Amino acid sequence: MEDIIENSDQFVSDVIEDVWDNNVPSQKSAYIQEIEPLYFNLNGLQVPKDSLTMLDLFCGAGGFSVGASWAGFFPVFGIDYLAPAVSTWSANHPDSICCLGDIRQTDAKHIKTLLSGKSVKHINLIAGGVPCQGFSIANRKHNDNDQRNFLFLEYMKFVKVFDPDYIILENVSGMRSTAGGQFEQNIIANMQSLDYTVTVRIVNAVEYGVPQYRQRLVFVGVKNGKQLSDKYEFPTGEFADTSKQRTVNAAIADLPPLGNNEATDKYSTDPTSDYQKLMRGEGNIAIPKPDKLNNHIAPNHPAETIEKIASTPQGMPMYPKFKQRIRLAENAPSPTQLAGGIRPQFQFGHPTQPRGLSIRERARIQSFPDSYVFRGGIVQERVLTGNAVPPLMIYEIAKPIYADIKRRDTEAKNV
Repeated sequence: MEDIIENSDQFVSDVIEDVWDNNVPSQKSAYIQEIEPLYFNLNGLQVPKDSLTMLDLFCGAGGFSVGASWAGFFPVFGIDYLAPAVSTWSANHPDSICCLGDIRQTDAKHIKTLLSGKSVKHINLIAGGVPCQGFSIANRKHNDNDQRNFLFLEYMKFVKVFDPDYIILENVSGMRSTAGGQFEQNIIANMQSLDYTVTVRIVNAVEYGVPQYRQRLVFVGVKNGKQLSDKYEFPTGEFADTSKQRTVNAAIADLPPLGNNEATDKYSTDPTSDYQKLMRGEGNIAIPKPDKLNNHIAPNHPAETIEKIASTPQGMPMYPKFKQRIRLAENAPSPTQLAGGIRPQFQFGHPTQPRGLSIRERARIQSFPDSYVFRGGIVQERVLTGNAVPPLMIYEIAKPIYADIKRRDTEAKNV
């Protein structure tokens, strides 16, 4: 029987004590746990009455769970093999079950039995951000045979067992060209073999109100024969017009200025844009207001780094050999935020302050609200924010899915 842990804090702190191991192969983090799956909050699952349910596979920091919950879904279960990801996800979803472990060592039938014992009889949606390092052109060691490229098959095992109404899978846009398009076609074929009608599109998060250019390849499947829509249609992004796109300034300008290695948990100004209000729980989506400002800590830079950032014009690279490490332009959306590998340096310089971004600023650029707390220390929190799918993008994608399932259920009740 797989082990059960009710409180993840001590376990995660033990794991992240050793942040670097020279014996770990390149591109393999010491935070990845090759152990029997461990369950957190197993006895604390509380599903809101009449809510739609979802599983979050490869959950990471929780971008899918956050965005889909705004649309009306409740994440009953999340799984990831990175300890800081599980610590972050479980802390922000205290009424849900989370699992730390390799999905390849997790039995989907066991998870279904576990959830059925908690009165969860049906899953409406399975979402998953399959690890993308094998497909990403940002990974200089990416290759077609990377074992991570085949993890979508583990995702499909859960789909086969749970038979949800809808499925969503996302990855970097580079998946489309990997192995001559073979992976994209294999995923479509696998989904179709389980009787899903599949729609695939490269979406850019900036078109859905995220202050960041971030292209993702998204697969949405709708189960045939369940009185649902015949085919999913991606919503038109309200911010597709470049003149409407949200800028870095609109995203983070209200956050307090910080000196080197300085931190604050208090706001110093009121929000000045609709997006800032949204992130602070004052917008048109039901988002909790934060009790304090979380994760707003400036990096501890040496003097030469501070000087380097200060002397770099906005929108330009800070280092000639690393073109992706730029000082952000305040009046444009951010470029794609990256995780940066096992020990990532700061990627972006603040547009008006001589420092790298705080985790809160990175979270804002990804559309995580200020009430969402990241755990694991600044290095791993950069990984979490860089790898995450933007919640606001998922919210827009999930809204028509929620509406379709509710329509189906309402019509069934009226028959």
